[in-house]
Amino acid sequence: MAIKYNVAEIGKPGDPTAPKKFYARPVSAGEVVLEDLASDISHASSINEVDVYAVLQSLLREIPRNISRGYIVRLGNLGSFHLGSNSTGTDTREEVNATNIVRTRLIFHPGKQLKTLLQGLTFKKTE
Repeated sequence: MAIKYNVAEIGKPGDPTAPKKFYARPVSAGEVVLEDLASDISHASSINEVDVYAVLQSLLREIPRNISRGYIVRLGNLGSFHLGSNSTGTDTREEVNATNIVRTRLIFHPGKQLKTLLQGLTFKKTE
């Protein structure tokens, strides 16, 4: 099944005088929430929905807990999460301290299975 996309006209950030260009943007088909995933997983296994949901909730608690402790969280074939940051530069090593960090973000690197899936996607323009 093809992923639907629409066309968006977007200007260059920070330069309102630059000519706008057109870009393809994926269109969401909806959303799947944690409860849906728990239900789907329970139907595909011998584990009941409540237990699957409890495990998923524990996973959601453990990922940020371990990221905040400085760990990379690897989830097998799914991929891994790690912390990234942007900081301001200084002239010397000694001048660098925690106040130089201006932004942090959570980075996800998909595993082989997801990368393969992404490479095989097809797209269909929405009308």
